[in-house]
Amino acid sequence: MADVERPAEPRVPPAPRVGDDPRGRRAPAAVVELLRLLAVIFFAAAGYQVGIALSGAAEPLLGPFNAAGIGIVVGSGLGYALGGVLGRTTVSAVDRSQQALEGVSAEEVVAGVFGGLIGALAGSALMWPVFLLGQPAFAVPLFGFVVLTLGLMGYRAGVARHESMLAIFSGRAGMRPPVTSAAALPRLVDTSVAIDGRVLDVVRAGFLHGRMLVARPVLLELQGLADAGDEVRRAKGRRGLATLEALRREPGILVEAIDDDAPQVPDVDAKLMRIAIDRDAALLTLDTNLARAAALAGVRVLNLHALTLALRPPVVAGDDVEVHLLKPGREPGQAVGYLDDGTMVVVEQARAGVGKTVVAHVTSVLTTANGRMVFGRLGGIDAVAAASAASTAVAEAAPSDAAVDTPA
Repeated sequence: MADVERPAEPRVPPAPRVGDDPRGRRAPAAVVELLRLLAVIFFAAAGYQVGIALSGAAEPLLGPFNAAGIGIVVGSGLGYALGGVLGRTTVSAVDRSQQALEGVSAEEVVAGVFGGLIGALAGSALMWPVFLLGQPAFAVPLFGFVVLTLGLMGYRAGVARHESMLAIFSGRAGMRPPVTSAAALPRLVDTSVAIDGRVLDVVRAGFLHGRMLVARPVLLELQGLADAGDEVRRAKGRRGLATLEALRREPGILVEAIDDDAPQVPDVDAKLMRIAIDRDAALLTLDTNLARAAALAGVRVLNLHALTLALRPPVVAGDDVEVHLLKPGREPGQAVGYLDDGTMVVVEQARAGVGKTVVAHVTSVLTTANGRMVFGRLGGIDAVAAASAASTAVAEAAPSDAAVDTPA
């Protein structure tokens, strides 16, 4: 009977050895053997010293070997046996340290080393008088314990405050100081942000947190609007004050009212730019013109209007969008509607459909500093209905034959 070909047995990967990298890389053999050699030398020297201490005589004790020779042989064997284990364990510990440092930036490591050195020096300066006691068995452990503890505390503090630590040494070392993101700075709230109110949604979504600075000029401007005689202005002022009050109650937000740091500046916008520069704060605004002027003046700006534009869904020419027409446009036949994100849509030959929801075919998109404007025309059934309505209107406007005066 012909032999039946058996499927090949699956290969089982070998079990990981001590010192192997968890990601599949084995410890370098040359490094392990070098560490073993150093261990052999160390234990051989230790065996020699033990042999000399136990028997100072040079007479042979075991064949041609005296006590020192026996100590060297025993120490070398012990070092060779333990050296491999110690070498692989050391390399494995280095690999684990490398994995632990993969999520730590170089700035944090440098700052942690600086902090550890400062803590160790402080511990040494604090504990050196213990050596005056004359008891090394008591002084050395206490000194090492305090120095190690303060060094670890300094390392942890350096890692936690690495930006401030590097800012201290960067100027003296000739390095560029670390640049702080505008999102990490305290935010100086503009009047437009308070009146708009959408900052509450941004905060509740988790994109803004920390300190919110409200300057006294902004509060006075909102109070003036709330006390105005015009109903629209009064509603804006009250909405702005209500927004600030709601922000104060939000968790993770600290609303802080600050004084006018620039009383000599008459304009509120100029005051805000001056305060933002003096307090190293980011200006939170919805005013595009103020954002541009502040950026030119060197102020960090967080423009919520730019964020709104960035999050708007893209609309390009050739797309079909559904829009509810709200009012007639400026030009004859035009109708204006708005998308869900507030984008204005101007539809040609659609004035008869004001108040209805139609499908518009996008012909062009105009992007301005104040947002996007979409131009389009009616498409599909809406275009047929508009053409029918237009032809009906023309027919009704034309004089009939019966209405023509006949000569007497």
